[in-house]
Amino acid sequence: MNYFQGIPAFASYFGMGIGFLALFLLIYVALTPHHELRLIRAGNQAASVTLAGVVLGYSIPLASALRYSIGAGDLALWAVVAVLAQLSAYVLVRMLLPSFSKRIEAGEMSAAILAFSLHIAVGLFNASAMTY
Repeated sequence: MNYFQGIPAFASYFGMGIGFLALFLLIYVALTPHHELRLIRAGNQAASVTLAGVVLGYSIPLASALRYSIGAGDLALWAVVAVLAQLSAYVLVRMLLPSFSKRIEAGEMSAAILAFSLHIAVGLFNASAMTY
């Protein structure tokens, strides 16, 4: 039995997962009016909590897509669906908190926790819906 025969497939899917996550983060931080990474580097915990929710909220359905996809094209399709779902979560946060970016810049944890929770919830719903 060759224990290393699955390594190329693992490396391919793992690499695609990391690549899709990086691409999503580039899109997300480009679309938000506040500058998450600059805020995090300055010690803003609210920005960190929010971005953590975004990363996890995207990674949950992406992990499901990695597990259940039947090929690279299928994975890419579900990765795009996960992007759209997370962007809709961001729109929901902005609808509930119109001053969301200013609140994150001010370090308001209440806004960050709401955003974190909504991104995780959308990610969980997205991942579950992908399996049907």
